[in-house]
Amino acid sequence: MKKIAVFVSGSGSDMQSVIDSIKTGELRAEIVLVVASREGIFAIERAQKEGIECVVFDKKNYSDLNAMYDTIIEALRKAEAEYIVLAGYLNILSKNIIDAYRQKIINIHPSLIPKYCGMGYYGMRVHRAVIENKESVSGATVHYVDEGADTGEIIAQGYVEVLEDDTPETLQKRVLELEHRLLPETLKKIFN
Repeated sequence: MKKIAVFVSGSGSDMQSVIDSIKTGELRAEIVLVVASREGIFAIERAQKEGIECVVFDKKNYSDLNAMYDTIIEALRKAEAEYIVLAGYLNILSKNIIDAYRQKIINIHPSLIPKYCGMGYYGMRVHRAVIENKESVSGATVHYVDEGADTGEIIAQGYVEVLEDDTPETLQKRVLELEHRLLPETLKKIFN
């Protein structure tokens, strides 16, 4: 059984999909630590409800990102985390944590990489760009994390049709539903 840490910045719905998959026995893993990028996010409540240890590392409290990630690495090692899953985590990782967990950091991104990814493409910005560029399909990508922004090796992708009357909000909803299936399925293939 793999021990994973989940990094979050918002509601934690992607994390919840992993929790639910573990509870049903589909995913043979244990979330040993949740790392939140700021206080007051709903993902923290989700972790607490499940009895999962949660720590907050807000980059505003650090003069140097490497120092913040060194401290996070210590917490990960203490929790014996083998993998990191970025589930809506909006901070860019520094080289020290990527080196410490090379090919063991997995991210889910709400577009079909290589389109609409990289710096500045997150959240509603992705879906707005997809609609503005009149794409016929969108989706989500699970990939390994490297030193670039959304440039790591692609592990899996899923697709949704972009409907004629879609708004960024309606498209986001369908892509998020896809993410909630794709992330646990992909982790299952990696871990089981």
